Amino acid sequence: MAVAAAGGVVAVELAWLRTGIFRLKAYWVAMVIVVAFQVVVDGWLTKLSSPIVAYSADEFSGWRFPFDVPMEDFLYGFALVTFAILLWERQGLRDRSRG
Repeated sequence: MAVAAAGGVVAVELAWLRTGIFRLKAYWVAMVIVVAFQVVVDGWLTKLSSPIVAYSADEFSGWRFPFDVPMEDFLYGFALVTFAILLWERQGLRDRSRG
């Protein structure tokens, strides 16, 4: 599901919204910042030594990196943040074309 979410957001951008955010340096800088904070927060929440959030072994791949962060969390994070930026950018394009 995580791969489908990330792929779906990329498909929505490339096939429908076409905002061009994947070509913007600002988008990639924002994603680096998001991932940096995600590693810290998610690493704390999902650390194997004393987890605050526990995942069912049947519900994720078992791949963790770094600090015990489940790899699926990065894909879902990418999908959620990117989709929010896409919608925000799309609305901005509409507002500029009306003005």
